[in-house]
Amino acid sequence: MTAPDRRAGHKRRNDPGTGNQRPQSRRHRPVLDGARLTAYDVLDGVSSRDAYANLLLPQLLRERQLEPRDAAFATQLAYGTLRATGTLDAVLTTLVSRPLAELDRKVLDLLRLGTYQIVDLRVPAHAAVDTTVALTRAIVGTGASGLVNAVLRKVAAGGDRAAWVAALAPAEDADRLALSTDHPRWIVDAWRDALGEDTEVEAALLADDLAPEVHLVARHVDRDALVAESGGEAGPWSPYAVRLGGGDPGKVRSVRSGAAAVQDEGSQLAALALTRAPLEGPDAAWLDMCAGPGGKAGLLAAVRPAGVHLTAADRAEHRAELVRGALAGEDDVDVRVTDATAPDWPAGSFDRVLLDAPCTGLGALRRRPEVRWRRTAEDVAPLAELQTRLLDSALASVRPGGVVAYVTCSPHTAETVAIVDAVAGRDDVEVLPIAPLFPEVPGIARGDYGQLWPHRHGTDAMFLALLRRTR
Repeated sequence: MTAPDRRAGHKRRNDPGTGNQRPQSRRHRPVLDGARLTAYDVLDGVSSRDAYANLLLPQLLRERQLEPRDAAFATQLAYGTLRATGTLDAVLTTLVSRPLAELDRKVLDLLRLGTYQIVDLRVPAHAAVDTTVALTRAIVGTGASGLVNAVLRKVAAGGDRAAWVAALAPAEDADRLALSTDHPRWIVDAWRDALGEDTEVEAALLADDLAPEVHLVARHVDRDALVAESGGEAGPWSPYAVRLGGGDPGKVRSVRSGAAAVQDEGSQLAALALTRAPLEGPDAAWLDMCAGPGGKAGLLAAVRPAGVHLTAADRAEHRAELVRGALAGEDDVDVRVTDATAPDWPAGSFDRVLLDAPCTGLGALRRRPEVRWRRTAEDVAPLAELQTRLLDSALASVRPGGVVAYVTCSPHTAETVAIVDAVAGRDDVEVLPIAPLFPEVPGIARGDYGQLWPHRHGTDAMFLALLRRTR
């Protein structure tokens, strides 16, 4: 499965860690495999400048115009290698004589790319080794290609993923599940804590490794019409959701016009939770408190009753600009740039408040495969502190009798249940159970709160809680 020949577009440099080889002349630069080169360029962008693969890869595919089969292979290689980084590094650590951190970064990315093909894709060893060595020779130099050749041959001798996992972790070892599902151990522990039972943990983690479907939201178009137009099918949970089996959503006419948009069905339910909560008193002023990039604000604007004014706020101007784009053409909306922990509106200004709080993003790992290795357990506490401050501000922003929806794209207990439990005991706060508002969604209840899961619902792992301010 190789791509049409494409010339390598990399400038090489002398590297003391790779034999100090001089680059070949442009006339003699070798022809490289387009799919593998594209996958490598994604890995390089992620590791060298913290790029997001889900943004970089589509850009490269458009620029290089790979054949569909090769584009699919490049996607599988890039996302698969990023997702499996921890397991791949565990394999490589046993085969490289010095710490991986001391390797040239480009060489490490190339080793990961080759190892993934051998242990996960079962690409014939000679093809995986030869193509990766050719990439290494062109990108880094001849000296480094010898190291890559030797290490990948050892990888191939060790067998496939099952053989390597068995060699790295005994059956009773707690790290085996982390290795076999490509998650850091701390995330495995967090999933187990959130699910409450071991029986679902492996299924949840494996679902986290599957490529997600594209979901559309029918904002200003009939859902049945969007189904017919897109060739998708109606989503099972949100009355506005359409799930696509494939294809480019940007080619759907209603998406191009703004009548529909790309939005995970779980995110749709998070916005709809706010609208379904029973309210005491008037219902005329809604707030999306941390609105960027604007997906939930766009849905709220589309489904609100006549006469409801929507305010959407974000602290960053560039994110507020995205919100303005999502709300283009909507009447009676206001987009503000403000820090929601110290907002510029008076207390008690709103009837309904959506707080989609900044979080670790662990609930969307399917879409951002590199995030599981960028985040650490140490990231949780500072975010939890911010989430607590934002929730206090949200409760101050809603009037007595009004409702706050607290949402995170993470199931981690410290970002979800612990945050809401801390305010649920206040004498001016009442928890509204989520499950009765979504009788069509099985398995959503997490106590009185709500939790969506990829393996249960085919959505991102969104957490939902509803709080009414009583006085």
